[in-house]
Amino acid sequence: RGRGRGRRREGPAVRRAFAAACGVLLAGCVAGPTYVKPVPEVPPSWKVEAPWRAGRPADDAPKGPWWLRFGDPTLDGLVRRALEGSPTAALASARLAQARAVLASVSAAQMPQVGLNERAQRLRISENRPLTNYNSRNYSTIQGDFLLSMSVGYELDVAGRIQRQVEGAAATAEQVAADAENLRLLLTADVATAYFGLRAADAELDVVRRAVALQERALGLVRARYDLGAANGLEVAQQQALLDTTRVQVDLLRRQRGVFSNALATLMGVPAPSFELATELREVTVPDIPLGQPSDLLERRPDVAAAERAVAAANAQIGVASAAYYPSLVLGGAYGLQSRLLPTLFDAPSLLWSFGATAAQVLFDGGRLDANLEAARAAHAVTVATYRRVVLQAMQEVEDGITGLESLERASAQAQVAATSARRVLGLASARYEGGASGFLEVVVAEQAALTSERQATQLRGQRLLIAVFLVKALGGAWQDAMPEPPLPPAASAR
Repeated sequence: RGRGRGRRREGPAVRRAFAAACGVLLAGCVAGPTYVKPVPEVPPSWKVEAPWRAGRPADDAPKGPWWLRFGDPTLDGLVRRALEGSPTAALASARLAQARAVLASVSAAQMPQVGLNERAQRLRISENRPLTNYNSRNYSTIQGDFLLSMSVGYELDVAGRIQRQVEGAAATAEQVAADAENLRLLLTADVATAYFGLRAADAELDVVRRAVALQERALGLVRARYDLGAANGLEVAQQQALLDTTRVQVDLLRRQRGVFSNALATLMGVPAPSFELATELREVTVPDIPLGQPSDLLERRPDVAAAERAVAAANAQIGVASAAYYPSLVLGGAYGLQSRLLPTLFDAPSLLWSFGATAAQVLFDGGRLDANLEAARAAHAVTVATYRRVVLQAMQEVEDGITGLESLERASAQAQVAATSARRVLGLASARYEGGASGFLEVVVAEQAALTSERQATQLRGQRLLIAVFLVKALGGAWQDAMPEPPLPPAASAR
């Protein structure tokens, strides 16, 4: 009896200690570090020359449709078709829908789970089942079992594990949304790049074909002079060789144009043999591209935003791993009816209910929790390093685009001057040859120089458009200054 009195005296103390421990747990604490956005080193401004200007857009300014700035209706139609039919856009939309569904699933853990249980069966209990008492034998019985009950379960987030899981899922969904926006930007940029490459090939083909026509006329002139005895066979052979070489360039440019056409078909989700874009010589002007400040890239570029959201998701996983050190506490209850006979199922003696709590605490796991926490911290360090790398790469791409567009602007202007000079030289050389003041070699050299200058000027115009698209992509889109956003299909506008 003395031992019984001791146990009775210890009972209240134990209960008070257990209640205090539960109070501490129920007060709750969120495991893991609070997320702090990494702060990369960002220069105050770009290294620019005139006539560049710094734009001052709002952070929430629309990033598209930047392609409308080029004023090419054919390009507008191709981009629209790509956004509607590209498998890349559909893939981005599906991934975003998946991430949002996962977020909804994880968020549901914050709510109680209610279930309805039903059972109706006829069963026979074995007479040869294991004994529960050696002094009493088992009997076989045949009876029914009818059950109708409702159960409720709710896990108390004592260490913030569920909260961290929701934070991680939300950050992942935002990361996937940024990835979808980045895929949309890359898709439209790839369409514009392939299109301008195709149009540059068209322009260069036009130059080469005009050169072929000019060289054919020159060959006719040389042959006529040869027939009259005013020219020799070497001059005829020289002009024929030049003409043949130029015709080879026509075939090479046709092949290059075909590559760009096939790329456009794939980007739009169309089989390459079913797609054809007619030749069109159109002078497209490079639009003004406001640069903004380097810090704008941290919010405007989708890939930078995705990398930053990956850091937030990894930080939340540290909290999930830290919460595993704390006990889990689940409250549960059930209320229902059970009877071996269906007619008595709703009688008062058939009532059953239960209420209680289940707690679990890991005491020894061989270091698994420690390893999981270290792995989460290492994964967070990886995402931080990746974020810094993406930011640095973004800065490099913008600076490359700025300097490239500046250099091509000057080179293109000089190429136009050189092409004009080369055409003048060709006219003078042809006149001297027809007047007998010089040999035909001067004409051949002048023709080659004129063709080279014309092709170079055409190529530089195309390269300026391509580098402009590259710069727009590097900036994360072009600020549109109230330009209306066209309606996009769900596969393209999933963000």
